[in-house]
Amino acid sequence: MSDDILTLWRAHRQAELPDVPRETRGELWVLDEVIGGCVAFYLSAGDALDPLRVAILEDCRADLDRLMPALEDAAAAYFSRLGMLAGLLLATSKKSGEQGT
Repeated sequence: MSDDILTLWRAHRQAELPDVPRETRGELWVLDEVIGGCVAFYLSAGDALDPLRVAILEDCRADLDRLMPALEDAAAAYFSRLGMLAGLLLATSKKSGEQGT
């Protein structure tokens, strides 16, 4: 799964920031930064996330789910990929937690 995360992360970092609705712009950019920070931490920390970052990602995914219906085309693709990254990180963290018990 780490390869999937790395592949998606590379694609995400190469993508241009899309135009988004003005009323959600700030919140979407914060989500981009926060989820991106969690991905960078995961990749630099030996494919692991701490419980705080897991909780943050869960909140970010809920926010993305709420905001996605207002997005179109390039913005929908960009933030959908970001949501997939968050989902993969959460799934990996859950799997690691189950193996650690």
